[in-house]
Amino acid sequence: MTDTRRRVKLYALNADRQWDDRGTGHVSSSYVDRLKGISLLVRAESDGSLLLESKIQPDTAYQKQQDTLIVWSEGDNFDLALSFQEKAGCDEIWEKICQVQGKDPSVDITQDIVEESEDERFDDMSDSAPPIELPPCELSRLEEINELMGSCLTSPMRKEKLAVTIENEGYIRKLLNLFHMCEDLENTEGLHYLYEIFKNIFLLNKNALFEVMFAEETIFDVVGCLEYDPSSPAPKRHRQYLKQLARFKEVIPISNPELLAKIHQTYRVQYIQDVVLPTPSVFEDNMLSTLSSFIFFNKVEIVTLIQEDEKFLSELFAQLTDEGTDEQKRRDLVLFLKEFCNFSQNLQPQGKETFYKTLSSLGILPALEITLAADDAQTKTASIDILTYIVEFSPSVVRDYTLQQTSNTDEDQMLINVVIEQMICDNDPELGGAVQLMGILRILLDPENMLASVNKSEKTDFLNYFYKHSIHVLIAPLLANTAEDHPAKEDYQTVQLLGLILELLSFCVEHHTYHIKNCILNKDLLRRILVLMKSTHTFLVLCALRFMRKIIALKDEFYNRYIIKGNLFAPVIDAFVRNNGRYNLLDSAILEMFEFIKLEDIKSLCSHVVENFGKVLDDIEYVQTFKALKLRYDQHQDKLKDRDRTTLDSSICSSVPSILRNSRYRRDQRQLEEEEEMWFNEDDDFDDGEAVVPAANDILSKKLDSDIDSIGKMIDKKPDGSSPKLLNNSSKAGNILNNNLSNNATGGSPPSPTPGDVKSTTLFKKALVDYEGDSDEEEEEDGGDVLSPSPKRARLT
Repeated sequence: MTDTRRRVKLYALNADRQWDDRGTGHVSSSYVDRLKGISLLVRAESDGSLLLESKIQPDTAYQKQQDTLIVWSEGDNFDLALSFQEKAGCDEIWEKICQVQGKDPSVDITQDIVEESEDERFDDMSDSAPPIELPPCELSRLEEINELMGSCLTSPMRKEKLAVTIENEGYIRKLLNLFHMCEDLENTEGLHYLYEIFKNIFLLNKNALFEVMFAEETIFDVVGCLEYDPSSPAPKRHRQYLKQLARFKEVIPISNPELLAKIHQTYRVQYIQDVVLPTPSVFEDNMLSTLSSFIFFNKVEIVTLIQEDEKFLSELFAQLTDEGTDEQKRRDLVLFLKEFCNFSQNLQPQGKETFYKTLSSLGILPALEITLAADDAQTKTASIDILTYIVEFSPSVVRDYTLQQTSNTDEDQMLINVVIEQMICDNDPELGGAVQLMGILRILLDPENMLASVNKSEKTDFLNYFYKHSIHVLIAPLLANTAEDHPAKEDYQTVQLLGLILELLSFCVEHHTYHIKNCILNKDLLRRILVLMKSTHTFLVLCALRFMRKIIALKDEFYNRYIIKGNLFAPVIDAFVRNNGRYNLLDSAILEMFEFIKLEDIKSLCSHVVENFGKVLDDIEYVQTFKALKLRYDQHQDKLKDRDRTTLDSSICSSVPSILRNSRYRRDQRQLEEEEEMWFNEDDDFDDGEAVVPAANDILSKKLDSDIDSIGKMIDKKPDGSSPKLLNNSSKAGNILNNNLSNNATGGSPPSPTPGDVKSTTLFKKALVDYEGDSDEEEEEDGGDVLSPSPKRARLT
């Protein structure tokens, strides 16, 4: 598989009529049992996998183009191409194809019929019909020639036969001789016929005819024929442009004549396709697919030839970075490099990767640092285009380079800072370059395309680099323009630039989390940006508002406290009031921000807005946003009061008897005072061993609700001696508690415990310490038991 003669690239035509690279491999032709015929096989040179297995059909039309291309159609809409590294390999495979189909290898197309529709069976022409006979190539027969060619375009079979006839008879050169005669005689009618004839020849879509028309000695005559459009009042001047105005500048001498000829041919053919020929939409679909393929393969070949010429590229970059190179020369070098990168867009990803690695190794990024800062507008614009090509294909290449600059380059000379500086200093009134540079920065700062692996933390390293060395350069114009209460400059160019900077900062807020957060909080950046809410340019006001909206969308309490502490809603409310209810984008954007705060229930911001701007916003009635915000605030305040009440409840309950804490036994203040008074009055009338039940069953069985504050007040009103009395009579209190517990459990009054009643005594003791089934058990263990047994309890047993 090391034979370079059989080394090929496999291409397939996609739905957009562009050639996709399906891989590089080695081609062979052999008999395949499954397909029952000689087939073309392409195996990948990387892993030996099968890229192509195509049986050579006896009726398929194979075309040989440019000595190293074989093109054919597998189906109605599936075209394939093999691009050989060497002509010898192409010839070998072509002979095999012709052998299978019984054709002479000297032909460039194996079949006369390329495609056939169902209507062809009714066509007057048949496969066995003789070739089309063209009239003699004479001035008097031009109208007849034109009509014949026009009639052949309606049938694919007739198109094929016409193309073969034109090629075999050398008809194109004969027509061009007539063109010279018509121009000499100023025969306008003949020139109009020749325009139509050559337009129809292009519509035949045959590579063999293009090879003749685009040859060095004929291409200008073909372009001349296409100058005389009958629908145009005066002839075009395409030849004048190509010969005089579009001069080829050989900035670095090209020693390869093949490369030089290919460059000239490609430029001219591209001009014919883009400028000379009518707009493709007026033709049938894909009618110039072969012309597009011709240009495509030419560009690929040009890039390959230049890339392989190391001496040429080395000389180019040496002159580009040489301080002694004059501006005119440097401009030409950059323009050539831009065109070179433009051609590389035809390469497939693998080829592009090799291409950009080659440019990087030659030092394209250090060169761009010089050319981006050039005074010449064309040099700068072309440099931005080149950097865009590189960043769009591989932003990591640029990031790696900038990270390497950290230790050995001054900040103002770092590539990223050069890009930012050029964005800020763009002299274009429309800021075309600044917009493009901002797009480059956005790609470089996008974490979505940053690598993150065990050995490579590109995201962390690059963002740390950017926020340490570059963010201050980016925000400098913003800080300079917002030093006072009003924007310092309001000219169109300045506000456009500030809008671009704000757009980039908004992107950073959304994607960079703590890096940009530190910058905003440390530099008080949001306050400075909100100064722009006073701008006379509404779009800049909206940019500032969008930045704040991005921050609020994060629902980050650090940001929220920063906004509240700085009273940063004030500029927004002021702008809202100044807008005076006008139905515009600013009004809608501000309302949407407050609607978001309400819907997401951002409590701190909601409270701040209502408490500080409620009076102003109460008058806004054409939307319900602020009323709903006030309602949400009121609901929040009610919840806070309930929470405070619950907290107070818990704190008081920890210092009062558990019977008072239990919600089942709550009573109002009057009832508690009467019951307590009765309990204290009757206390001395009972012996130590008797249970005291002063209507306890009736009182304690009532489940009355009472506010916890009333309990606190009741405790405060009790005389000083009441507390010792409660503790000294813990046995009686214990009886009450025990009776209530037993009464609740059994439904009746149990007998008073006696010294001999072990069970009752045990239950009594247990009731004083541990209330079975009481929900406050754990609270008492934590907070201490008010009614814990005292030494005096021994007398009860």
